[in-house]
Amino acid sequence: MGRPRTPLLDRERITTTALQLIDETGDFSVPQIARRLGVQTGSVYHHVDGRDGIVELLRERVASAIETSTLDLAPWDTAVEAWARSYRAAFAAHPRAIPLLMTSPVRAPRVLEQYERAVTRLLEAGFAPDGIMALITALENLVLGSALDLAAPETMWEPADRTSTPHLAAALAAVGDRRADRAFEVGLTAFMNHARALRASGRS
Repeated sequence: MGRPRTPLLDRERITTTALQLIDETGDFSVPQIARRLGVQTGSVYHHVDGRDGIVELLRERVASAIETSTLDLAPWDTAVEAWARSYRAAFAAHPRAIPLLMTSPVRAPRVLEQYERAVTRLLEAGFAPDGIMALITALENLVLGSALDLAAPETMWEPADRTSTPHLAAALAAVGDRRADRAFEVGLTAFMNHARALRASGRS
C-alpha cells in the first residue's frame, strides 16, 4: 500500500484534537489524543514537545482568533478597548481552555508577539514601562473572567428563601438580559477610565 496523501498526524491535527477534548471535558492527555487520531501515543511525541508543547500550541490556536489589527487603531484607548473585546470573544469560544492556559507561562512565539504589540502601543501612548504589565494583567483578569462568565448560567444566584434576602431578590429580578455582557461593560469602562487617569496624571 502506498503512503496516504494526507498524513495521519501533524501539529495541526494534534492541536485540533486537544482543543476538542478540552471543549468537551476541560482537559486532555496525550494518550487521549492518540486514541482519537488512531495512532500510537509515542507517535504524538514525534510531533510535539510533550504536554507542555501541546499547551503552547493550544494557546496559539485560541489566541489566533484575536484581531491584533485592533492595536493599530487610534487613539490608543480605542485600540486597547477594541483589543479587549476581541480578546474576550476569542477565549469565550473555548472557556474550558482558560484555566489550563492561565496556569502555565506564555512561551508561544506568536502569542508573545501579540504582547509585544500591546506593550509597544502603550509605550507609544506615553505609559511608563514599570506600569504597563500591571495594566495588561488587570485587563486580562477582566477579559478572561468575563469569558468564563459567558459560559456560566444566566442566573448565578438562586436564594432558597427570598424573604431572607429581599434586597438580593429584588436586584436579581431587575437584572434583565445579557447579564455577563453588561457586567463586562461595567468592568471595561472602569478599567479604561483608570488607564486614562493614570496616563493623564503621569503616574502610569
